[in-house]
Amino acid sequence: MKKGQELEGTVTDVLFPNKAIIDTPEGTVTAKNAIPGDRVKVRVQKVRKGKAEAMVTDVISKSPACIGSQCPHFGVCGGCTFLTMKYEDELKLKEKQVKSLLDKVLAPGSYEWGGIKASPVYEGYRNKMEFSFGDEYKDGPLTLGMHKKGSFYDVVLTDSCYICDEDYRAIVSAVNGYFKDSGFSFYHKMRHEGYLRHLLVRKAKFTGEIMVALVTSSEADPNLEPFVKMLLELDLKGTIVSILHTVNDGLSDVVKSDRTEILYGSDHITEKLLGLEFKISEFSFFQTNSCGAEVLYSTVRDYIGDLSNGGKADKTVFDLYSGTGTIAQLMAPVAGKVIGVEIVEEAVEAARENADLNGIDNVEFICGDVLKVIDEIAEKPDFIILDPPRDGVHPKALKKIMEYGVDRLIYISCKPTSLVRDLEIVKEYGYEVTKAVAVDQFPWTGNCEVCCLLERLRSAKEHIEISL
Repeated sequence: MKKGQELEGTVTDVLFPNKAIIDTPEGTVTAKNAIPGDRVKVRVQKVRKGKAEAMVTDVISKSPACIGSQCPHFGVCGGCTFLTMKYEDELKLKEKQVKSLLDKVLAPGSYEWGGIKASPVYEGYRNKMEFSFGDEYKDGPLTLGMHKKGSFYDVVLTDSCYICDEDYRAIVSAVNGYFKDSGFSFYHKMRHEGYLRHLLVRKAKFTGEIMVALVTSSEADPNLEPFVKMLLELDLKGTIVSILHTVNDGLSDVVKSDRTEILYGSDHITEKLLGLEFKISEFSFFQTNSCGAEVLYSTVRDYIGDLSNGGKADKTVFDLYSGTGTIAQLMAPVAGKVIGVEIVEEAVEAARENADLNGIDNVEFICGDVLKVIDEIAEKPDFIILDPPRDGVHPKALKKIMEYGVDRLIYISCKPTSLVRDLEIVKEYGYEVTKAVAVDQFPWTGNCEVCCLLERLRSAKEHIEISL
């Protein structure tokens, strides 16, 4: 095989997160954006050490599992991966992917595998969306939506997006129409000029409260009262309680704030999960699938069990990478004290406010890098919960965490490949995974959460002696 070669083959498998294995007469190649059973044409893009990476150029015949697109934007928008599969088939594929990754570092049968837990809602499940202003083609009309698949510049209007509900669709369509003939240009990433950058929309699934945040540069200073009036006159199922104007003059194409003005209502919305209330601000980290989050957090609570062993709840729990403190607050009733550590200052402030809102007084939230903060905490944990970002736990931080020597800990991962890398290190300290389960927080995408319960079967010293 060589670069540029055209091949035909059949997809035999898809590895996490979106790596199709394609058998061809010339050998096996990998490519993105295909499902098992597809017969495809591919063009080889790279060959290294006998392994070929390719791009799908055509689908000769679709997989028997294909049901057709459930979204008019699928294939153009780069947001979803498995929208042409039945949901039950997608779940089977994700379960196989996660189990295969775990079994590379864990002995099959050595742990209790809980399969995969489905999202209770898989249409319109998103509680947060970030849309970009741009054009669908060079020098085309202003467009608000998602980036085209494989494009850093082109934006396609996604006013019928399948993974967000009708209120999001109505808002993005109305805002697109409002600014289309306004004379304002979108922010050009290369020239670093233009006014309109992003539109962030958050909607609480269980309260129906909606936040709309318009993100612009400081290039112009228009009167936004008509914009607010337009939004408030929309016929929505939910209720807009927050309209914000965020100014961002940064060069990178991310939603962030140099300053934020409240145009209407408050600076947050309120969501309810498992009997608790949570204030969610513009930049708060919060699980993007509220219904799926309840499944995930209920699983964590089940794994934790009774920390008091039938007596007084006096155990100290560390919730590391605690975000807005959701897990910490769910742990509070069964613990003597919960200490959350999170590097994002706004998330820590929100966690403290949420604890006050829920009348929880045995939690403490510390702002800082886990790697540094755990050296400064006087208390020693009896139980640890890890819920790191996608890249997993820093190796030096993981070493310090393991050296606490707690009997049990829970690792929640939103990227299974990072999890299995960290499990290799965890095993060196005498810990074994005793339970594991996948939780589908992100239907139709290549992502999946995994929750593992780890128990300390022997000390690190004993483990090393046995290994030798």
